[in-house]
Amino acid sequence: MKGYFSQFILLISITFLVSCGSLQEKNSAYKASLNTNKPVNSAQIKQALYSQYNDWQGVRYQSGGLTRAGIDCSGFVHITFKSKLGLSLPRTSEMQARLGNEVKKDELRVGDLIFFRTGKISNHVGIYLEKNRFLHASQKKGVTISSLDNAYWKSSYWKSVRL
Repeated sequence: MKGYFSQFILLISITFLVSCGSLQEKNSAYKASLNTNKPVNSAQIKQALYSQYNDWQGVRYQSGGLTRAGIDCSGFVHITFKSKLGLSLPRTSEMQARLGNEVKKDELRVGDLIFFRTGKISNHVGIYLEKNRFLHASQKKGVTISSLDNAYWKSSYWKSVRL
């Protein structure tokens, strides 16, 4: 009996350790409510994103987290778009990756979502800022700005989408 309980605890622990992309969307019928009638003002978007960074800089990574006590990558994207850009996105990177139109890496604009394959069953998401830099919640650094030129991000880059 002890052996089965230990295996169960180990399985649960491993499940919680995988990155934010493996979390399941609670409402599978959820659709992002994107307002396409508003003109895009990249200066305002950039200002809003840097403001969000100033508010959240260094907040630690926590799988499934949605608060300043801890947040994961898709939760940070979800909260940022809702509070700063007025767009309601799904909660998980898996669902966020299904939105918008794919764009080439060399055509990125401020506010585009950038996705990375960080494991066999996990994804990571960030928000493009400018000059090959993106805003995200990193497992090691918490909420931070990183460079797409970094070897790790360059090798795990998957795709980008524009909403």
